[in-house]
Amino acid sequence: MPGMMLGPVIAAIALAVWVYLVAGRGAFWRASVRDDSDREADLRVFPSVVAVVPARNEADLIAESLRSLFSQDYPGPFSIVLVDDQSRDGTAALATRTAEQLQAQDRLMIVSGQPLPSHWTGKVWAMKQGVDRADRLPDPPCYLLFTDADIAYAPDTLRRLVARAETGGLVLTSLMAKLRCESFAERALIPAFVFFFQMLYPFAWVNRRDRAMAAAAGGCMLVHRDALRAAGGVEAISDALIDDCAMGRKLKSIGPIWLGLTERARSLRAYPDVSDIRRMVSRSAYDQLRYSPLLLAGTIAGMALIYLVPPFFTLFGSSLSRALGAAAWAVMALAFQPILRFYRVSALWGLALPAIACAYMVFTIDSAYQHLRGKGGLWKGRIQANMSGNQ
Repeated sequence: MPGMMLGPVIAAIALAVWVYLVAGRGAFWRASVRDDSDREADLRVFPSVVAVVPARNEADLIAESLRSLFSQDYPGPFSIVLVDDQSRDGTAALATRTAEQLQAQDRLMIVSGQPLPSHWTGKVWAMKQGVDRADRLPDPPCYLLFTDADIAYAPDTLRRLVARAETGGLVLTSLMAKLRCESFAERALIPAFVFFFQMLYPFAWVNRRDRAMAAAAGGCMLVHRDALRAAGGVEAISDALIDDCAMGRKLKSIGPIWLGLTERARSLRAYPDVSDIRRMVSRSAYDQLRYSPLLLAGTIAGMALIYLVPPFFTLFGSSLSRALGAAAWAVMALAFQPILRFYRVSALWGLALPAIACAYMVFTIDSAYQHLRGKGGLWKGRIQANMSGNQ
């Protein structure tokens, strides 16, 4: 008899977790915290901004990204520092040629990246060099726009970012760039990546001043320069593999931050195969778990409970456990719908969320495996996770 009741109890727990996630975790699933959710504020004076663009072997994407930055309709002073992080594919030359074609040479500064020191991750070291270059300008900027070399912007993006930051007194304003979602692998896995991120860091909680939760999206982070200095500068996150969330935590200790979804910034990077997305996730998943086998085991067990238990009992359970499992699966599928609509993919992917979550469980285990192999945090030939000074 006790054994017969175990199934319904487990299914009921899974359902209870989903009820909590939908009703009590910052409405993350609604995907409603966006940069177009309120009117753009009008500013009389737009402060100076310098974009800092770390670029390592980005020849395929850098021209389009820079064109979008040079095309910003920003009314204030705006220039770009590109940090060529020891690229071997002509990234810097392409950047120079793009600026020349647009007659914007005077707005582009290229920094040749120096060798990576001990206890720094590659991107953060490049960010540091870009900030140092901006600091040496005769008139240092009020804001720094940290942006990846694979991000393209709509022309009004920077103007709206600065207006939001100025009117809200924000020290960090970040947009989660819309990821590419064209290949089968991308349609299957990318919306879930954003769904899981929002579940982990509900944007509404990140943006509340009375909550400690902090996060950011590294592809687009507008940072008040004085606040960054008060938080210890880029040096304060020198060894962070997940640099954006580390930046969010540091800056929220100084002042309010804001994070939202957007249609105005989009990632140009393609993930044509499942293996490409696996590498993206595996690069940092184990770092998120602080390289703890115990946290890894707990994460896998938790994901199995909320994603795999509902379909299992729906298909193989008794009448009560089947009903509870089906209810949990239905809540799960419905919660997935807003982000599926945002990415304009079929609503039927909602039913596949258990299988998608299973793939992410495999990616997370692979992240731990790559760490054990000494290949943690691998990005463009550079191993960065759990650094010991041998990069």
